[in-house]
Amino acid sequence: MKTEIETIVGETPGISYELIVHRLEGTDVSAPRVYIQSGLHADERPGVAALHFLIPMLEQAEAEGRLRGSLILVPHANPIGAAQHLYGEHMGRFATGTRTNFNRDFPVPGDDGMRHLDKASAPVFAERRLKSRLLELADGCPIVLDLHCDDESVQYVYAPEVLWPEMSDLAACLDAEAALLWDSGADRAFEEAVFEQMQARAPDGDLSGHCVTTVELRGQNDVDVTLARKDAEGLYRFLQGRGVVAADTTPAPALKAGFVGKPIRHVDMVTAPAGGTLLFHVAPGDRVEAGQLLAEIITNPGCKGGSVEVRAPQAGYVLTRRIRRFIRMGDNLLKIISDTAAVASRKGALED
Repeated sequence: MKTEIETIVGETPGISYELIVHRLEGTDVSAPRVYIQSGLHADERPGVAALHFLIPMLEQAEAEGRLRGSLILVPHANPIGAAQHLYGEHMGRFATGTRTNFNRDFPVPGDDGMRHLDKASAPVFAERRLKSRLLELADGCPIVLDLHCDDESVQYVYAPEVLWPEMSDLAACLDAEAALLWDSGADRAFEEAVFEQMQARAPDGDLSGHCVTTVELRGQNDVDVTLARKDAEGLYRFLQGRGVVAADTTPAPALKAGFVGKPIRHVDMVTAPAGGTLLFHVAPGDRVEAGQLLAEIITNPGCKGGSVEVRAPQAGYVLTRRIRRFIRMGDNLLKIISDTAAVASRKGALED
C-alpha cells in the first residue's frame, strides 16, 4: 500500500489541511477499481473505525497477490470538518465558515454534459476544492462507497434505484436491514455527483457492475471494536464477491430476513409538533401501526397536559430516530419507511 498526503490550502495565511490517501494496486487490470471514503460528515465515526480494520486485511491480500482490483481509500475525507470544535462540541456536518453541508453542492455535469472541478489553486473556499478533489479520486471507479451513519439507526444503504437489486449484494454482506432507493436528486451529495458522472461516461447507458452508495453504518454512537470488525469483514466479503479480492467458493450471503427496501417516497419524516424533552416509545428496527404512540414531548414537566404525543402517520418500519433528547418544534424526530408511499415524489436529501 502506498500512502500520499495531499495539502489543502486554507482561506487565510498559515492554515492548511492534510488529506491522507491510501492506494493499493491489484494484479488484474480488468478487475473493478474501488474508491471508499469515510468521515465526509466529520462527526460520523463508524466508517473510520471500519476502515481501521479493513485496511490491514487489504494490505495482506495485496502482499499475498490476492488483490485483483486496485483501491483508493480515504479514511478521513474531511480534514476541514474534523478540525471544527465549538466549546468542546464537534461540528463536523456543516462548514462553519459558509454554513454549507459538507455532503452537498458537489460539482455535477451541467447542461453541456461537462463537469467543472475546482483546481487545488482555485481562489475559492477550501471545502469546494476538497469536494472537487474527492470526485477526482473517485473518477473511473465503478465501485464507490461513501461510509456515513445516521443519528440512531439500523444499518442501511442509500442507493440509486436503477442499480437495485444488483447492489443488494452489498446490503447482504453488511447484514444491513434496509435500503432507501432514489431515482433523482437535487442536493448534489457526493453519491449523486459520482453517479451522474458514471451515467455520463457509461457506454450505451450500461451500468452493469457499478455500485455507488451512501452506506449508513447505524448511529453516531455505534463505534466499538465488535461493530467495526463486523463492518470491515462485510466490506471485505463484498469486495470478494465483486472480484476485487480473490475469494474461495463460499456462497454469497442472502439479504437479512425482514429486509426492507423501498424508494425514498415511502419515507415519512416525523417532525416535532412542539419543543421540549423527548421520550421515545419506539426504537429503530421496530414495526409500527398507524396511530401508534411513537414519542412524547415534555413541554411542562409534572403538570396536567404537560406533554404532547407523537403518533405514527401510517404503518411502517422505524429506520432512524433523533439522537438528541431536547428538541425544537419542527425538528425531525424519526424516519419511518411506510408500507405505502408517504409522498407522491421526493427529490434530494431527506435532511439538511
